Amino acid sequence: MPLPAAEGPALMTDEDSTTAIDLLPDFDFDPRTRVVFGSGALQRLGELAKDQGATRVLYVTDPGIERAGHAARGIASLKAAGLHVSVFDNVQPNPTTEDVDHGLAVAKAEQVDLIVAIGGGSAMDCAKGINFLLTNGGQMRDYWGVGKATKPMLPLIAIPTTSGTGSEAQSFALIADAKTHMKMACGDKKAACRIAILDPELTLSMPLSVTSATGIDAISHALESFVTTKGNAISQLFARRAWKLLATSFPVVVNGDTAVSSARMLAARGNMLLGAHLSGAAIENSMLGATHALANPLTAHFDITHGLAIGIMLPHVVRYNSSAVGRLYGRLAADLELCEVDNPRASELVADRVREFTSMANLPSSLRQCDVDRTQLPRLAAEAAQQWTGSFNPRPVNAASLLALYEEAFESS
Repeated sequence: MPLPAAEGPALMTDEDSTTAIDLLPDFDFDPRTRVVFGSGALQRLGELAKDQGATRVLYVTDPGIERAGHAARGIASLKAAGLHVSVFDNVQPNPTTEDVDHGLAVAKAEQVDLIVAIGGGSAMDCAKGINFLLTNGGQMRDYWGVGKATKPMLPLIAIPTTSGTGSEAQSFALIADAKTHMKMACGDKKAACRIAILDPELTLSMPLSVTSATGIDAISHALESFVTTKGNAISQLFARRAWKLLATSFPVVVNGDTAVSSARMLAARGNMLLGAHLSGAAIENSMLGATHALANPLTAHFDITHGLAIGIMLPHVVRYNSSAVGRLYGRLAADLELCEVDNPRASELVADRVREFTSMANLPSSLRQCDVDRTQLPRLAAEAAQQWTGSFNPRPVNAASLLALYEEAFESS
């Protein structure tokens, strides 16, 4: 039996007019993060940290950011402001409970009163995890879900160096259980960053592989958050703006070479960084959908980079959702001048554009290319069905429908 199609926003039409007017649903928008955007904004870190009343800072980063020199610049700014800095630089990709525990030990020993995270989503998630345990005690599993922290947390300043997760705009920490490898989404409004510093210059050093994978992830955030059942006028505003910024700049940052001026490249990087932040803010207000539910088991069991898993699954989910929210995809297609809003092929055109993005970035287009064991797909589907994000997908999903999407993605080209 076909699954029921959820409707998009309701329309009202005056009898004397042919203009359709969206009937906006109620919403409660509660932003908590100050955003400082601009080239060279990292130089303001010390000033901004001091404004938070900080004296002793835990600086969370990873070896790659240190090699790029970004970590040292941030530390210099903090020390110039007279702050004591303790560095935890051993964050691993897709941080686990062990990473959080190691960082927690440093934070406790140094008696810090502010946390700074500089890097990709891993550094920011790990910093949030440390904040949970430092201020509220217990283990990460205790905070799996929403609103389980009972005590205030330390102020957190996040400085993304990739244009991907938008974690600096969210109150969730995504931490993997070190034993089971399953990711736990631990969310609490108190965990939201006080300040996000968005400096496009920091993203110029990203390798092409990271630029591509994180860019696809950000694009998926815009596409998914725009159509979820939990979305509202604010999340859709952020997601739609993010989609246009990301979709128009992605070809520049992945194909950029000596023919692209440094000014144009920096502008495109800025668009990607702001687009990733806006799509992250959209997630905070709308959550995500089936694409992320499908991607997480692939990352856990086959060590596929999150962005690569997203790039493979996203076009299939867009097509799957078309019967439920085709009109919403029509708006996104029209934003890129792919077709008119009411074109019945809008969803297909959006899915095709995503596939074009992964192709131009030389990312895999099928699970077969990633050496996924086809016999494991039922197991992956069962786990994907347990992922929280899938519950917000605009067209309902279950283990059977998720398995069908995995099967499609296994053979796609």
